[in-house]
Amino acid sequence: MKELNVVFGAGPLGLAVMRALRALDKRVRIINRSGWAGFEKDLQTEVGGIDAANPAQAREVCEGATCVYHCIGLPYSEWDRFPAIARGITEGAAFANAPLIYGDNLYMYGPVAVPMHEDLPSVAVTNKGRIRAQVARDLLDAHRAGKVQVAIGRGSDFFGPHVTENAMMGSRVFPAALAGKAAQVIGNPDVLHTWTYIDDFGRALVTMGQRPEALGRIWHVPSAPAVTARQFVEKVYRAAGTRPRLMAAGRGLLSVLALFDKRLKELPEMLYQFERDFVMDSRRFQQAFSLSPTPLDDSIRATLDWYRAEAARKSAQRPSRFRRS
Repeated sequence: MKELNVVFGAGPLGLAVMRALRALDKRVRIINRSGWAGFEKDLQTEVGGIDAANPAQAREVCEGATCVYHCIGLPYSEWDRFPAIARGITEGAAFANAPLIYGDNLYMYGPVAVPMHEDLPSVAVTNKGRIRAQVARDLLDAHRAGKVQVAIGRGSDFFGPHVTENAMMGSRVFPAALAGKAAQVIGNPDVLHTWTYIDDFGRALVTMGQRPEALGRIWHVPSAPAVTARQFVEKVYRAAGTRPRLMAAGRGLLSVLALFDKRLKELPEMLYQFERDFVMDSRRFQQAFSLSPTPLDDSIRATLDWYRAEAARKSAQRPSRFRRS
């Protein structure tokens, strides 16, 4: 049997890690709560459903693993579950004596006035940032204690295949560009922002899982140079062949919209990321592992291709309104 890689999470990041592993002809076990994942399966990929916060269940699915990836994402309303999930996955990786690679974000740094680098302290001012900081701290404590070998890869707001509703550059931008409608963003569209291509994120985490020198450290995954949301959207529309149209929602409009959509109530505390320059420095990883980010124009075209294919797939599955007699 080929070496087993266990990936917790079947969302965009987990699927990107799966694609990177399959490109290397690795055996993959995807784990989520339901035991179902919407992707084309092959003989080297399996799916299982467990509660990752349950150590016994995590140990069971990690048995025999050579590397474990923590890529679970949760709705904002469920973020208090993250520490327990991380503890469960840590138990599973430790049982298998396998490295644990954690896909993280940038919330723990809080508002900063400089490009974010790996040596910044965790001084989050938001509840979500403090939760992320706690999870990272617990994982690195487990590494220092010799319980499990850990590496943390951090990316900025991502886009790409399977990145849809819960992303700034997701289903409110790419389908709109293809349809010639207005893209919707939040905050100030004219401040610089780092956008991480999801497949670059996945390849970076897999690289960390294969390189012992990555362990015990935090890394910022390769990401293209920062551009404003307006510049990003213009690139998307240019690649789609449509005229750019953009609508931006600030704090006032979000407060009104939150009255009708409870999911938006969680956004204001994180809005600082889109009201000022939010730039991530990933040079340390790029230099250490000779892995560069995909050029932004190329990753945008690939994302548009995925949205086109997804729209065609859904259209083919939609029942016809007419029945043959």
